[in-house]
Order: sequence, then structure tokens, then C-alpha cells
Amino acid sequence: MELFVPLFFLVLLVASMLGLTADSRDSADWRPSNGGWRSSPRG
Repeated sequence: MELFVPLFFLVLLVASMLGLTADSRDSADWRPSNGGWRSSPRG
């Protein structure tokens, strides 16, 4: 069991290096705000 965590991160590292991962962020950090308030993307 103590080998699971480092092995998990090693698999993630290898997958990332091979380009098998995807960025699932929706770019919310880059949306403009109205005085610090974010409007809903639907409205």
C-alpha cells in the first residue's frame, strides 16, 4: 500500500510527458469581472 501513492504520481508524470492528459479547466480565471464579481456564463 505504501507503494501506491508514489506509483500513482509516477503514472501521472509519464502520462503528462506523453501528452495523454487534458486540461479540464474552463478558463474561469481568465474571464473578465465586473468590479470583482463574475457574471454567469449563461446570462
